[in-house]
Amino acid sequence: MPVNDFAIVFENVVKRYPGPHGEITAVDGADLSVETGEIFGLLGPNGAGKTTSIEMLVGLRRPTSGKVRVLGFDPVKQRDKVREHVAIQPQQAAVFDQQTVVELLRTWASFYPSPAGVDEVIARMGLQDARDVRAAKLSGGQRQRLLVATALISRPRVLVLDEPSTGMDPNARQELWDAVRAHRDSGGTVLLSTHSMEEAETLCDRVAIMNKGRVVACGAPGDLVLAHAPERELVFTVPKDSDLTTLESCDGVVQLAAHDLDGGTRVRLRTTDSDSVFGVLTGPLGARQIQVRDAGLEGVFRRLTGSAFAEMDGELETAGATGKNGGNVKKGAVK
Repeated sequence: MPVNDFAIVFENVVKRYPGPHGEITAVDGADLSVETGEIFGLLGPNGAGKTTSIEMLVGLRRPTSGKVRVLGFDPVKQRDKVREHVAIQPQQAAVFDQQTVVELLRTWASFYPSPAGVDEVIARMGLQDARDVRAAKLSGGQRQRLLVATALISRPRVLVLDEPSTGMDPNARQELWDAVRAHRDSGGTVLLSTHSMEEAETLCDRVAIMNKGRVVACGAPGDLVLAHAPERELVFTVPKDSDLTTLESCDGVVQLAAHDLDGGTRVRLRTTDSDSVFGVLTGPLGARQIQVRDAGLEGVFRRLTGSAFAEMDGELETAGATGKNGGNVKKGAVK
């Protein structure tokens, strides 16, 4: 893809800070490209380098080495150009607390030559009922939506959102997601930093996972799941004293644990071939209360940042532990 088709480009970007015992590397040779007109997720544990990357993207920090470009501009040398086309919603920001929502957005709109309509942005962010409420009186979720609204008012070509849904109830979060999609559908590009795997899977066309300053994986959420966490977790109940060896020998089973309860044995297993397992469950074992969960993007995240997917509940993790109602825990082998 030609470079001009990328809204954001990081090439071997390194950022180091001085520390009491030598330099600290926050970003370590990061490479990523965000296509124009996509919603791109940036995921990673605390300390992975996400915030530093965002700060370099908008020109607040200069990379130690490597190249950062936003819409073809150098964010440090051409910061005014970047400000003209890029808007950021940080996790926290100061606003004029004594202004109402509509007053504040009118003030923000006055800073730009061709702003979006204030009423349009208020409606897009679901803030109609808070239109005349002072910022100091807003709930946490309303305040988050207001911060996103101040970013949207400039009609940015690139919208950067840092944990935008923090504190939002499900309805407000859905309104936010609709607003983000609408921005993408109108030709804008969105970079979304989030700890919510549901948000990333629901919204993002592609995601990059950062760990210890490096981009360790990048791609569409579904592709990453297939590549890094194809397992499914199955939870079901079988009669007590059922022979589970048939399950253990099924293709793709990587972990199995069983726990005796009143009325049966509760089993959890992880498998890369759920079809072969279902044949046993619905046939010889006569399993009931079957639940299935994909690893999803959370499984990818845990796999690539050091934690295993679908860790067993505490009662199933302790070998030889006594189960509920005095039952014994039985741990199955993995091939």
